Amino acid sequence: MLTPLRIFTAPNRLRLLLLLVCSFLAQQAAATHIVGGELDLQYQSGSTYRITLNLYFDALNGNPGALDQDLTVSIFEKGSNRRLQNVVLPLSTNTFVAYTNPACTQPSLVTRSLVYSRLVELPASIYNSAGGYYAVVERCCRNNGINNIVLPGNAGQTFYLEFPAVVRNGQPFVNSTPRIFPPLSDYACRGDLFYYNFSGQDADKDSLVYELVTPLNGSSDPADPKPVVAAPAPYSSINWNPGLGTLNQIPGAPTLSIGRFTGRLEVRPTQIGLFVFGIKCSEYRKGEKIGEVRRDFQLKVLNCPSNIPPEMVVLMPNAPRAYQPSRDTLRLQPNADRCVRLRFTDPNPTSRLTLSLNPVNFTGPLPTFASITQGLVRAPGAPDTLVSQLCFPACLDTKGKVFFVDVIVADDGCALPKRDTVRVAFTSAPVPNGAPRITTTANPLPLRARPGDLVTFDVAVTDPENDPITLTLAGRGFQAAAVGAQLTQGISGNQVQGRFSWRVPCPTTNQRLFEFELVATGSPCAERQATTIVIPVQVEYNNRPPTLTSDFPAALSAEPIVIRRVLGAFLRRRWKALTLIPTSLP
Repeated sequence: MLTPLRIFTAPNRLRLLLLLVCSFLAQQAAATHIVGGELDLQYQSGSTYRITLNLYFDALNGNPGALDQDLTVSIFEKGSNRRLQNVVLPLSTNTFVAYTNPACTQPSLVTRSLVYSRLVELPASIYNSAGGYYAVVERCCRNNGINNIVLPGNAGQTFYLEFPAVVRNGQPFVNSTPRIFPPLSDYACRGDLFYYNFSGQDADKDSLVYELVTPLNGSSDPADPKPVVAAPAPYSSINWNPGLGTLNQIPGAPTLSIGRFTGRLEVRPTQIGLFVFGIKCSEYRKGEKIGEVRRDFQLKVLNCPSNIPPEMVVLMPNAPRAYQPSRDTLRLQPNADRCVRLRFTDPNPTSRLTLSLNPVNFTGPLPTFASITQGLVRAPGAPDTLVSQLCFPACLDTKGKVFFVDVIVADDGCALPKRDTVRVAFTSAPVPNGAPRITTTANPLPLRARPGDLVTFDVAVTDPENDPITLTLAGRGFQAAAVGAQLTQGISGNQVQGRFSWRVPCPTTNQRLFEFELVATGSPCAERQATTIVIPVQVEYNNRPPTLTSDFPAALSAEPIVIRRVLGAFLRRRWKALTLIPTSLP
């Protein structure tokens, strides 16, 4: 009789247990969890930079075992794909992404912001290739619930940025990548316009350009969710579901778009679900592209309760009728009523409304709300309609052009506020403003003095509109302080009063006329207005050489007088006089 084969011996059981543990850990690491993220490279000093990975983690559906304590970024040379270094980035912060409006929090949408960061050296002796460089992190896997790509649970993400050489033409080329946009925490409502500011900031003031891109998948997958190091380019992309693509990433009417220069995202989704999308932010310096940053993220679309937008009416100054956009233009004149009344309401119950402004084609002083900027309507004890006032500043000068300002009322609805906007066209002439006036006691001009004299006179400055004034002293062709001139001043009522004093020094040059400038400056409406007067001071000073005389008879010719004596003889002669003619000193 054959004995049954006993395969579950102690060593075999141990091997099986290890196999199960390893399989479990691999599943944990490969668990779907990635919402999106981007890389960031910021200059510190010398050859030191800080490289950061911002990874957004699905805190609701993501497995905690997939939350890495470190990730590795690989840096390559573009063109050759030569690997230069691998840098392990430790996890430095782990926080929740906040909603724009906490009252709109959805329990089905919870996102963590994981930040991995470390200082890295990029020496000019190595990072000097004209083609530039790229940095990459690869990680799998994306959320299994994504509705717009094929097999999302098997799709990885390639975090990618490009940066230029750190030296050009033998000189340091300092650059930091754009720090792009706050992470998206809000959801969208089907059928409603969704908008979000994805614009970035650049420490070097480079120009930023935004565009939609297909997210990168790369080489990570469920079998190898966290590669030890990233592979070099090229990187494969995710696969869109039928009917979708780079320019149609989220089903909508209109579909997802991003402002090329503003970074403003907009979409009016037509389907509920979870949708991944990708954008690229390129940076340009002097017209040349020097780098780029990619970000992938997700937008959740829900069915939301109906929210009717608020309504606003702008009333014309000194008239009972409403302002009509595209037909009316406010003509604001000096010393006339420069305010319009606003009436705003919302048909929804218990709605909190907020007013704001957006200048369309100008910068400078904005109109201000003279009364309330927010309030509650259609609630117990609250009115159905709110009234406010918008006033245009007296300084505002459109210089004959038509300016536009959007007057906006927004509610507190979810997911994002509904708005009503009235675009107001206006021209504005400022209140006339006169230049400062200067008077002095310096008289008559030019003032005359000799070295050692003390020159003094009083100064008074007034402004017809009592605007703040500054008074300064300068010299024409010389520094007033260098020759010892002083101007002390103070404020008395609505006047600036000063006293000029100058002890005339002995001249060290041939200059005898000193012209002192007094400048009174006012800045009404942020426009400089100046008045200048000149006080000339003539220094009377004649310095003639001394004259030597004697009782020698006058020479009969131009030949010098020669006295001849025997060598060793004694000469006695009486000089008539040695006269030094004084100068004009007192």
